[in-house]
Order: sequence, then structure tokens, then C-alpha cells
Amino acid sequence: MNQPTSARIERRDLLVELGTEELPPKALPTLEQSFAEGMRSRLTQAGLEFGELESFATPRRLAVLVRRLPIRQPDQTIKRRGPPLAQAFDADGAPTRAAAGFAQSNGVSVDALRRERDAKGIEYLSYEGRRSGADTASLLASLVQHSLDALPIPKRMRWGSGEAQFVRPVHWLVMLFGRDVIPGQVLGVASGNLSYGHRFMAPTPIRLSTPAQYAKALRTRGKVVASFPERRASIRAQVEQLASTLNGRAIIGEELLDEVTGLVEWPLALAGRFEARFLSLPREVLLSTLQEHQRYFAVEDGSGALLPNFITISNIDSPDASTVRAGNERVIRPRLSDGAFFWEQDRRQPLAARRFDLDRVTFQAQLGSQGARTERIAKLAAAIAAAIGADAQATARAAQLVKCDLLTAMVGEFPELQGIMGRYYALADAEPAVVADTIRDHYRPRGAGDALPESKVGDALAIADKLDTLAGIFAIGHKPSGTRDPFGLRRAAIGVLRIALEHRLDLDLDDMTSKAVRLQPLPDIEARAGAVAREVIDFMTERLRAQYLERSDKTGITTEMFDAVLAAEPRSLPDFDERLRAMVGFVASPEGASLASANKRIANILRKSDDCVPHVVSDELLREDAERELHRALKNVRERTLSAVNARQYARGLEMLSTLRPQIDTFFDQVLVNDPDQALRNNRVALLAEVRSLFCHVADMSRLPG
Repeated sequence: MNQPTSARIERRDLLVELGTEELPPKALPTLEQSFAEGMRSRLTQAGLEFGELESFATPRRLAVLVRRLPIRQPDQTIKRRGPPLAQAFDADGAPTRAAAGFAQSNGVSVDALRRERDAKGIEYLSYEGRRSGADTASLLASLVQHSLDALPIPKRMRWGSGEAQFVRPVHWLVMLFGRDVIPGQVLGVASGNLSYGHRFMAPTPIRLSTPAQYAKALRTRGKVVASFPERRASIRAQVEQLASTLNGRAIIGEELLDEVTGLVEWPLALAGRFEARFLSLPREVLLSTLQEHQRYFAVEDGSGALLPNFITISNIDSPDASTVRAGNERVIRPRLSDGAFFWEQDRRQPLAARRFDLDRVTFQAQLGSQGARTERIAKLAAAIAAAIGADAQATARAAQLVKCDLLTAMVGEFPELQGIMGRYYALADAEPAVVADTIRDHYRPRGAGDALPESKVGDALAIADKLDTLAGIFAIGHKPSGTRDPFGLRRAAIGVLRIALEHRLDLDLDDMTSKAVRLQPLPDIEARAGAVAREVIDFMTERLRAQYLERSDKTGITTEMFDAVLAAEPRSLPDFDERLRAMVGFVASPEGASLASANKRIANILRKSDDCVPHVVSDELLREDAERELHRALKNVRERTLSAVNARQYARGLEMLSTLRPQIDTFFDQVLVNDPDQALRNNRVALLAEVRSLFCHVADMSRLPG
């Protein structure tokens, strides 16, 4: 336990800046946040209380500024428990090796140790003393190193002849505590008080005298806006203002804005133009070219039509902005020309003509070609379509075309447009609109918050595509581990769950998963099908659990409720969802806790009972009034409860079951279940089994707290 010293401890600001070669722009916000949280956590663990902690990140640096950090740790009271007295002293009362070792580890003699008694009355040796706090300066290099080592970097690199590893080579390190440089090395670089500004506009070193001047010094002397949020806000404002001068509005995606912010240190917006003839290309081709490939912001008019303009963010304040603008226009022209060429070339043959060429394209070495995968998806989609009422003919046609655009030149150049371009080409071939839309929709949802398919045909193909991926990759043993998920199985599982839940599809996912597994082209798949399908279902179930628990503060759903409903084995996700939401009201009711507790007790009794317990309760063996009343109450509510459950009116069913509380409570108060007479005992256990069975038509209430 930390104890503050009576004297006031001096406090100073701390600046740590790591200068590197250009960091990955998409990872920059995560690196900044992780470094800041790492420093915050380690300073706190060291017992160092501080004021505000501010973080900074640019393409060439990560930094934290810690306000009012004490110059040394507070003194600490150390309290340690040693061995019990029975082990600390021998029969003659002489200290054993255990006692001597404990004393030595604390730097005292055995006589200086204390004797204490714990709550169980056992006496043991203990030590209590004080340890002076260390100088903060002596701790900082290690704290910084450990914080950097813990950053989420998938692959680290080495540079030069040293052994240090980081996401990019490190060139300088600032560790400034007040006006003093903290001596030390981190990642092979010695600390100092020299920072560096913009690579081209301010290449000379910047000497920092105090941590507090850091951001201002970089801005005024280094042409660097060190704050990521400040640069981001500046970029947004400049882009929006410049778009308005073009009589349009900028399309500013949050991910693109983050990436551009991670690419520049001194952002300046410039507008450029491209030839209006390129506006005849599909909108997604233009946006992909501008945003994905060039990191430009597109501009649209009031009706949402794209304008022949773009806005780029320059990282240099050029005296000749027209030259920079012309350079960007020169770069974009050939890319748009390529898009126009691919658009014309791809439409020279119908999309369906590429179907047989998919047989020559490998999906995965053990799982065969894209053509073979197309046939698996078609068979599975047909079964799903029949189950959810989707048009069978449209499903079959779409299944043959969904992967054909993978062989187009446009998708070869812009792989992010797969499905999207397939829709355009299908419409150009006069395919039915539902078929064309399904080619696009079967990839949906592509990520969190993305749109779902727009038709049941789209639902069928999207679920079939994702289940085939899950079944195949699990069958060959390549399931995700840690953060690695190269086949996007987590995204596929969440996609299946979202479609089934949000579109209320009464689809037996266990059955469809089993079908997907058995369709895989592996020689031993029949023997392993049950185990593989169970793995896939369990994987999706854990994703489903996470989705519900993420919103538990709003819905009131708990992991115990989830497990209670899961034990009832609902066959569809909407059914699962309806049971779960009914449980929330049941648990909140006055009867909920009591009946949950009773169900736990019943489950324990049944678990310990003989296998020969009768399945039917004998009226003649009901001797006590309480058991007769419970049996009568069960008969009164059984049919109405089952009728409500069959109609999926689970809240009403639970309301019926809640009326049994008085009879169940009285039964346990007045009836001895474990009667010496085996016939009576078995009959009472059978009665309790009926109670449990009726509750389990909704959920296994014994899993609830109570």
C-alpha cells in the first residue's frame, strides 16, 4: 500500500517523443492510443500520481506529455506474510530454513519478524516495514521501453546493425523531465532534447527547453501540427470549405479522413479536376479510384451526382500550388482512363460467359476451385431459399453468377469492387434486377454497420456464401487464432447472424451448417462432419453472445439468460431472440428469482436421482396436500403454457409459469422429496421433472442466478 510522505514532493512535466520513419497511416491512431494508455498504466502501477496526460501522433512521431509528475515515488509500506509458525520453527523452537529464508528476503533477522493470526486462527510470521520511493528519473526509460514493447504491432522490423525492433526505424528520442534530459536508451537510440520538424520545410533540429512548449515549438519552428485530432479537424474544415467554393459538398469518409491525417504533418487542401467524360463510369469506380487509390476526397452536387473535381491534402506549403495541383491531376488521369478501358472491355462478353473459367481459378488448395465453390454455394442457397421463401429460380440463376466478376479486368484492378461490378455487368446483360442486386448483396454485410441484402434471394446467397467459407476453413483446420483471421471468419459469422436476426429469418442454422460441412470436397468429411459443424456453430454462438452482451446495459440481457435460452436449443435466431427478450421481463418480476432458485434445486435433485424415475406422475401416490396442489396447478397451466410457447408468445408462457410459484414454494416447505419409501420418492421426483420440463420449453431456468 502506498503511503504519501509528509514532505511535499516536487512535480514536473514529462515529454517523451519517439521519432521514426513514416509510420503506417491506418495504424497511427491505434499506436497513439496504445502508447498513451501504456504510459498511463505503467506510471500508475509505479505509484506515480500525475495530472493530465496528452498524446501526439504524426507520420514521423509518437509522443506523450504528462503534466505534474512527481520527481520520486512516495515511500511505501511493505507488508508480507511468511510461513506458518508450524513450518517456521522446529520442535526445539529453532528457526527453520523457511523462517530464515523469509527473514533474509526482507533484509532482517528472524527476531525482527512479527507473529500474526489469520481469520482461521492459524499463526504465521509476517514482516512490515517501509521502503523509500525511487527517483522517477531512474524509472522512466524502462517504463517507456515497456510501453513501446506492448504496442499492437503485428510485424516488427530491424534496421542497421542493432537488435532493436519496431514498426519502423527509430531516429531520435526525446525524454525531457522538466528541463532535464532523462539519460537512457530506448530501441537503440539515446535520449536527448532535440526534436525534428517537417522533413522538407523545417529539417534542422529543434531544441526543446521544457515539455510544455512541445506542440507550440513544433508548429512555429517545425511546421508540424503534432495533435492528431487538431490535424484531423483542420483537414475536414479545409476540405469542406474548398468544396463549397466548387458549388458542391465533399464526401468525407471517417476512415479516409483518419488515413489522410496519418499521412501529413502540415495539411493544406488543394482542389483539382478530371475530364467530365469519366463521369459516365459507375460511381463506385470513380470513388474507388479517388478515395482508395489516391486518398482524394470526391465532391458531389446537391443531388448527389459526382462533380469532375477532387480535393487532395498536400503535406507541403508549396510556393507554386498550381504545379502541385497539376501533378495530382496528371496522376489521376491514367487511372481513370484505365477504369474506362476496363469498363468497355468487360462488357464485350456477358458475365455468364465467365462461369466455366471459374473452374480454373483456385479458391483454396484443399477446397478446390471457385467453380466448385460456386456449385456448393448454389446447392446450399437452394436449401436456404426453400426454408425462407425466396424465389428458387432467381436464387439458382444468381448462384451461378455471383463469383463471375472475379474474372473481369475491372475487379482485377479494383478488387474492392467485387460484387459491385458484377451487379453493373449483370444489369448490362439484361439479367433480372433481383439477380443483379444479389451479386452485389451476397458480400453484405462487408463490415460493422454495413447494409444487409435487399431481398430474400440476397439473404439466401449471402448466408450460403458465408456458411461455405466457415465450413470449409474450419474443416481444413484453419480457424482463427488470436488476432489472426486471414479468411475473415469472424466477419462471416457476424454477417450470418445479422442477416438471420435483423431480417427475422426462421432458418435452422444447425441444419444448414451441417449441410455446408458435408458439401466440402474432403475425403474424410462424412466421418468428421458432426464435429466440424459443432465447431462452426459454437464459433457463431460466441459471436452471438458477444453481440448481446455488448448491449446489455440497454437490454438487460445477461450471460446467464443467454445460457438459459441456449440450453433450450431454439432452432432459429428470431426464436432465440424472442425467448431471450421474454426472459428479461421474467427475471425482473417478483417471481423470477424465486422460480430460478426452485429450478436450480429441482435440477440438482434430478441430477442425483436414479435412472428408473417414472415418466408419469401417479395420482394414487400423491399423499401430501402440497404435492397434490402442485400437480393440479401444473395440469391447469400446461396446455395454456404449451399453446403460448408454440405460438412463440414466450412472455405470456412465462407469465403462466409464474403462477406456479406459491405451489412450488409450499411443496418444498412441506414435502420431503427424499422419502424413505422409494415409490413415493420416485413419484415426487417425477412431479418435479414435470415442472422442470414445462419451464424448459422456454429456457433452462436453473442457469439463472437465484
